[in-house]
Amino acid sequence: MRTSRPLLLAALALGVSGFGVAAVTAVPEGGHGIGIWPVGGATATLLLAPRRWVPALAAGVGVVALLTFLAGGLPGAFMLAVAVGIAVGVWANWRVLTAGREGRPALRTSEDLVRFFGGAGLGALVVGVAAALGSLLSDWGNPLLVGLTVMAAQAASHLTVVPFFLRLRSRESVAPAGERVLQWVLLSVVTMLVFLPHDFPSLVFAVLPVLAWGGLRANPYEALAQGFVVFAIAIQLTSYGFGPFSDIPQAYGLPVDTRPLLLAVFGVDCAAVVVPMVQVVGEQLVLAREAAAERDKVQSIVNGATGVAIIGTDAQGRITLFNPGAQRLLGYAPEEVMGRSTRMFHTEQAIREKAAELGVRDDFGAVALAMAAPARGSDDIRFVRRDGTERTHSMTLDRIVDDRGRVTGYVSTSEDVTERVELQRTLVEALATERTAVERLREVDRVKETFVSSVSHELRTPITSIVGYLEMLDSGDFGTLTEAQADAVRRVSVNSSRLLLLIDDLLTLSRIEDDGLVISDRALDLRVLLRTGYDVVAPAWAGRDLDVRLEMPAEPVPFLGDRDMIERVVVNLLGNAVKFTPEGGEVALCLATRGDSALVEVRDTGIGIPAEEHARIFSRFFRSSTAQRNAIPGSGLGLSIARAVVERHGGRIELASGEGRGTTFRVWLPIVV
Repeated sequence: MRTSRPLLLAALALGVSGFGVAAVTAVPEGGHGIGIWPVGGATATLLLAPRRWVPALAAGVGVVALLTFLAGGLPGAFMLAVAVGIAVGVWANWRVLTAGREGRPALRTSEDLVRFFGGAGLGALVVGVAAALGSLLSDWGNPLLVGLTVMAAQAASHLTVVPFFLRLRSRESVAPAGERVLQWVLLSVVTMLVFLPHDFPSLVFAVLPVLAWGGLRANPYEALAQGFVVFAIAIQLTSYGFGPFSDIPQAYGLPVDTRPLLLAVFGVDCAAVVVPMVQVVGEQLVLAREAAAERDKVQSIVNGATGVAIIGTDAQGRITLFNPGAQRLLGYAPEEVMGRSTRMFHTEQAIREKAAELGVRDDFGAVALAMAAPARGSDDIRFVRRDGTERTHSMTLDRIVDDRGRVTGYVSTSEDVTERVELQRTLVEALATERTAVERLREVDRVKETFVSSVSHELRTPITSIVGYLEMLDSGDFGTLTEAQADAVRRVSVNSSRLLLLIDDLLTLSRIEDDGLVISDRALDLRVLLRTGYDVVAPAWAGRDLDVRLEMPAEPVPFLGDRDMIERVVVNLLGNAVKFTPEGGEVALCLATRGDSALVEVRDTGIGIPAEEHARIFSRFFRSSTAQRNAIPGSGLGLSIARAVVERHGGRIELASGEGRGTTFRVWLPIVV
């Protein structure tokens, strides 16, 4: 502990002892009190001491009090009771003030002020009860009056002295030097006018406004000092027989103890004016500084937001704030718009359109109230610049509400989004154009499909007739053909059959796209379908150097589906494998079961399909780049038809291939278990 603290505690102890003796000896003749005993100084001693010293110091205060009472020749029981009461009261006061915390307590907030007066009241009550009990036990004076007198005196001492030892808010005097001098002079004059005359009408309450003046304008310790000085002067002059309280017992036939009682009440009144003033003014100044700092911070933010127009108004919509962002976006100087209505920034047409959008009447006030509705969010609205050009802003309008729920103003924040709105409008128009183009393309596609379907139907009949006559020619129904004629007929027949297959593919694809493909479900053995498809394609590899294998299980593979459609899938896949596999290659058609599914696999070692073309290989009319480079004929319809048929049967088709590495198609179909 620093050396200054023991010295200060020793000085306080000496002061308490000296003032205690003076207080006891100053009791008027015939009185039964202890005067304004310095209980405030005793409490200050406990506040400044380390926490572990407090019990011993409180007991020491009781001993000092007892010794000072001996100087006044008071009754023994009374002295002992009051000394114990002072010791307990001082400790109780310290306990309330510190609230169990280390360090010097503060007097800065409303809670601190409540603890301050609560501690003073509790301590004074303890001493007052002890004095009344001592008076009763020693049969010395009126116990009630003695208790009240001692209690008021101890409260006055605490309220006047203890604030000097609390942590106050540090602030300079707001009054200039001249005002402070005037206030001190006026306080001195009024105090003297109150306490010097005997016969002059009492002006005791004239002191309180002057003390309140000091509490408002002076620094905290100066204001407390004024209250202390006034009370000290009152004590001294009253003890010498001056002032309004000295002659009251004689004038009104009251007990002598009423004089120190009234004097103590006066001290309590003075402190009750000064101390709350000091606390409240200090707290208000701090709040004012914080509010000013917050205001400056907000102002800096508002001024720094040069890309956002921030406009504030009063409750009537008159402009009170116009930040640099608003100046830049709207072209006005603040002095040109202050006090005017924000109606100046919008045309009649803009208000009319916004009213229609919001569903309110065509009125600026109605539009503004609708936009300021809670949780409304931002709205696009057109603003007129000073040069007359109209720009679109995205604006948020908010109400400013006070603590009573009244609207005191409005604030709007907006940014220029004209380019964004124009871009959005352009995109909408482009999208509409695109949709129109897509619809036209779809219509063209539908017309094309209808045309292909119609032409296919029209071609099928004559082609069928041609094929029939070719068969009759080949069989000799129209006479024997020469070798050259028979060869020509066979060539025409082969190409006619190819054309007929193409027409069948087109018609099948048309039915699939029109959702008109009818599947005839029948119980089948997939092995039979694969054998049939194998036999159909067999002529295609006859005479070629190809190793074509058919691998099937020995047991039947039951399947519920359309025989012709599944055969068509097998023929398409196997035919492609044979067609795209060069001489010396291998082709395999395999059937196996996997749980409740059948796997039809077609493998070849042919030219393969590039990986980047896999996603489009099942599209109609698509032919791989490898097929085109090798000039292999085909319509590009077989795979799209195969996938559609497989999916109609509840299955799926998979592809694994790479350019120059062959191709594998896997068809998964549900089987009957």
